Amino acid sequence: MNPFSSPPPGPPQVLVFAASDPSSGAGIQADLLTLASLGCHPLTALTAITVQDTIGVERVQPVAAELLDRQARAILADMPVAAFKVGLLGSVDNVLTVARIAAAYPQTPLVLDPVLASGRGDALANDAIIAAIREVLLPRVTLLTPNAPEARRLAGDEDDANELSLAVCAERLIALGARQVLITGAHENTPEVVNTLYGATGVIRRDSWQRLPGSYHGSGCTLASAIAAFLARGETIEEAVRAAQDYTWQTLQHAFRGGRGQWIPNRFFRAHEHAH
Repeated sequence: MNPFSSPPPGPPQVLVFAASDPSSGAGIQADLLTLASLGCHPLTALTAITVQDTIGVERVQPVAAELLDRQARAILADMPVAAFKVGLLGSVDNVLTVARIAAAYPQTPLVLDPVLASGRGDALANDAIIAAIREVLLPRVTLLTPNAPEARRLAGDEDDANELSLAVCAERLIALGARQVLITGAHENTPEVVNTLYGATGVIRRDSWQRLPGSYHGSGCTLASAIAAFLARGETIEEAVRAAQDYTWQTLQHAFRGGRGQWIPNRFFRAHEHAH
């Protein structure tokens, strides 16, 4: 190899702010698997350490905000980042830290998966964290990817949260600063899963997917990371949302039972198909 030749261009790099999940079903490990499977190089800034399995979350220990900040800034000073993906943040201070970092990189798309509860309903964000997300982080968000309960909780006052239509939730979340909002419909009582992308002018696209049996650990992490991957690869938001939904549905269709609880999306289903 010629030592003076420039190296070939590497894969696009995506910086993930998220918590660990020892089962690798969700959290930063799920983000790593998803990004790698879609041709990106994942970079990480750990926000919290969790004790959890495929059944539920037992404990969340947030990382100190100063350490979170130093993790991210060390990477950003050294490596070009094509997109940010944000998951569970763990504390108000960590929300503020990520918002400050995002403000310094306004041209870098940021996908926020607002992880407020585990699959079985364990609370992962208190009212103060939700208020901080609404006030300081949403104005930095390129695309917000809540499920229906998360959208209602982020957009609503306590008195009317459960009554809000998803269209009104999206309108409120965009008014709070999110550029676009993809609300996923797996929790809604509909024959198919309907996911709707909203912008400032209303519905941009609506996609329906066959409702698969079972419950999945980390489907939201997978979808948000897949969108970040496609954005990093140069797709538009609308293209990225469509391609990421298709990829995510296939990971669920090929899911496996890794433990005693929820099924785990198979992010490398293509490799496993070729192996057989």
